[in-house]
Amino acid sequence: MKYELDPDLAPAMAELKRGAAGAPRPVRGDWQAVRASANAGQAHMATLSPTVTDVTTTDFTTETFDGEASLLLRWYAKTGKAPGPAVVYVHGGGMLGGSVDLYNEVVAWYVAHSGIPFLSVDLRLAPEAPTSTAMAEDVYSALIWLREHATSLGVDPDRIALMGDSGGGGPTAGAAILARDRNIPVAKQILIYPMLDDRNTTPGVIPDDFLTWGYNNNYTGWATLLGNEIGTEDVSPIAAPARLTDFTGLAPAYIEVGDLDIFRDEDISYAARLARHGVPIELHVHPGAPHGFERFVPDSDIARRAMTDRVRTITDI
Repeated sequence: MKYELDPDLAPAMAELKRGAAGAPRPVRGDWQAVRASANAGQAHMATLSPTVTDVTTTDFTTETFDGEASLLLRWYAKTGKAPGPAVVYVHGGGMLGGSVDLYNEVVAWYVAHSGIPFLSVDLRLAPEAPTSTAMAEDVYSALIWLREHATSLGVDPDRIALMGDSGGGGPTAGAAILARDRNIPVAKQILIYPMLDDRNTTPGVIPDDFLTWGYNNNYTGWATLLGNEIGTEDVSPIAAPARLTDFTGLAPAYIEVGDLDIFRDEDISYAARLARHGVPIELHVHPGAPHGFERFVPDSDIARRAMTDRVRTITDI
């Protein structure tokens, strides 16, 4: 039996291929080109996102863990919503692209439909991040900032979740590990097709035609973050959480990935190892779905199902 796209996604994928037919693909290792491509793709997907009007935003800053920079933190809240849980959100972009601004529509949608406030963190990206673990440390800094300001923002500090997608999923999982190791409670980790394993750089069984984030780009993202350590035994699990061996005591996890996503196997493996160490998990693998599927066709049945599950998970924090 061969792989097939979900029928609702096929027209959008065909249009995507036509639009990219004349454009050169970024060369393996060219992080500037991959960043430009990732940011352009996110800007386009933002135009496809449904508009929401009942969410307000406020910008804050906090110092990075190393004192070398300030992080932009954007607080999203739904008008008239009572205080309670909250989410720290980490945008995607393959470790080297994306921004809080490019994810405004995504985060506002989650807040509008769940009623739960979000804190979106503009973490330092590769190669600007000073160390391989700095991205996860920046997420952890946002978590600590939110806990310190919980009273003024109407947040229960014991009901804060960490959430990230794609290249933001790795730093999210890394921050959850840091929080466990530093005895800081995290209510839940919500990982949407997360990028977890720096060793996943060789083409596998999924046909290239279905890939919206391929192996060359994946190598570039990881190599830009890790440098010469990529693929070696020197990689920290804080940077590449698939390297973790002890999952005991981590926050309960919701993990979601498409069956036509190169992150599929590493995400399933991560969920399985969490479960084997006694961590409660919810795992969804969507058949016929490539990376970022719900953003390409947000009104498709498969996207609606995925977003319904995500909103349920957020409101259950």
